[in-house]
Amino acid sequence: MAALAGLLAAAVALGVAELVAGLVGPASSPVIAVGDAAITLTPEPVKSFAIRTFGENDKIALIAGTLVVIALYALLVGVVGLRSRRLGVLGVAVFGAVGVLAALTRPAGEPLDALPSLVGALAGIVTLLALLAPLSSAGRAARERSTGARTTDDDADGQLLDRLRQVLGSGDRKGAGLDRRRFFLTGGIALGVAAATGGGGRLLQRRFDVAGVRAGLRLPTPASPAAPLPPGADLSGRIDGLTPLFTRNGDFYRVDTALVAPRIRPADYRLELTGMFDTPRTYTLDDLFERDDVIERDITLTCVSNEVGGVLAGTARWMGVPLVTLLRENGLRSGSDQLLCRSVDGMTIGAPTRQVLEVEDAMLAFGMNGEPLPVVHGFPVRMLIPGLYGYVSACKWLVRIEATTFAAVDAYWTEREWAAEGPIKIASRIDTPKPLREIPAGRHAIAGVAWAQTRGIARVEVRVDEEEWVEAELSPQVDADLWRQWVLPYDFAPGRHSITVRATGADGEVQTETRASPFPDGASGWHSIQVLAG
Repeated sequence: MAALAGLLAAAVALGVAELVAGLVGPASSPVIAVGDAAITLTPEPVKSFAIRTFGENDKIALIAGTLVVIALYALLVGVVGLRSRRLGVLGVAVFGAVGVLAALTRPAGEPLDALPSLVGALAGIVTLLALLAPLSSAGRAARERSTGARTTDDDADGQLLDRLRQVLGSGDRKGAGLDRRRFFLTGGIALGVAAATGGGGRLLQRRFDVAGVRAGLRLPTPASPAAPLPPGADLSGRIDGLTPLFTRNGDFYRVDTALVAPRIRPADYRLELTGMFDTPRTYTLDDLFERDDVIERDITLTCVSNEVGGVLAGTARWMGVPLVTLLRENGLRSGSDQLLCRSVDGMTIGAPTRQVLEVEDAMLAFGMNGEPLPVVHGFPVRMLIPGLYGYVSACKWLVRIEATTFAAVDAYWTEREWAAEGPIKIASRIDTPKPLREIPAGRHAIAGVAWAQTRGIARVEVRVDEEEWVEAELSPQVDADLWRQWVLPYDFAPGRHSITVRATGADGEVQTETRASPFPDGASGWHSIQVLAG
């Protein structure tokens, strides 16, 4: 029961901390703060493994893992606390100190962020002592009956327990039954407090939600709208299993380090241009909305963590302000080769200045598929640079752009030895048939998507088993920054078959067969699957 006491004390500590975080801010929650610290401290191979294993559920897995570690630690604290209340109190205090340290060392951490962990730890200490009191009195009664002497750790501990028993009314030391009943009564109260404070904290944290104000925003009419799609631009309507030309916002991949997506109210939004500019200045969201050069473009984004054949890529119709215009009108100096972009949560993304200036459709995006950016995709403003992987181009919740140099400062990912510039490699993927699936023998569509942002796709070829490469039909060309769907009808004979795909860019580059892992500058290699025709 001592282990259970530790677990209940931890539940109360976390519940009370969540309640206080409802007043301070969701990111100040100990679980979130410790999880964020774990992300920062985790070695790169472990991060890559987590993304490969859990995909977009990596954050859920991290939070679940953090809670499991806390639970195991709490069980140990309870057992130790039964033998020595001082060590038990110290164990809970250490738990609180870790939360405080994690909250204060966050890039965007403030002193007030330590409050949930402090208050939660105090609540956990009180709960632990209250739960251990009935167990300690029962054990001491038995020992006193056998030895005739007090055998607690020391007189101070005994006096403390005596005071607690007086408060809790557990002074009867003649039998263990009454103590057990009081333990479960106290435990039930603790469980209720944990549930009430934790649930209340989650409800309070909703006051930071910006869904309502986001829904009320009206996007400006773009001065330069996206090009109209040609007839038959999307082949997915006639081919089951083929990825649609455009990805719904709710289905768009998300890979970032934020356990809780930052909430920024449009009225509070500020974007600061600083560093190597002749005229640094700050923009509000209204400033960006009211510009007369708003553009709308269809662009495919790709995550550098995407494996060969992976799904960490998606296309949307983006709306925003041309980045190159904004930089030039503020006098970007020629010595800058890096734009250090900072998120409101302190995350830094280093974008190569040369690429920004050369790519016409690089933008500060505030619209996605006809609506304001979803919160998890960077609301209200994010950066977007076609042709670069997201880790060097797609800063979400963007609040500052510092014109600087790569020699002067390393961004978050380059500190972890990812390549500094990160151009997207040409890639192709088989969507249908699904790998390792049994299909009826006969004619079936082999189909998928291919991309080479800023260059475009000129040709996709498919090989079945050891046959010759066959050119697939491509969806109509829309824009070089947009992926192209491809399809090849094929008559499958009964048996096992291997299907491989490769793409050729509009610049003549043929996708390499050489396999490379995502680290440090993106995966490469042909996508190949096995199917069984029966």
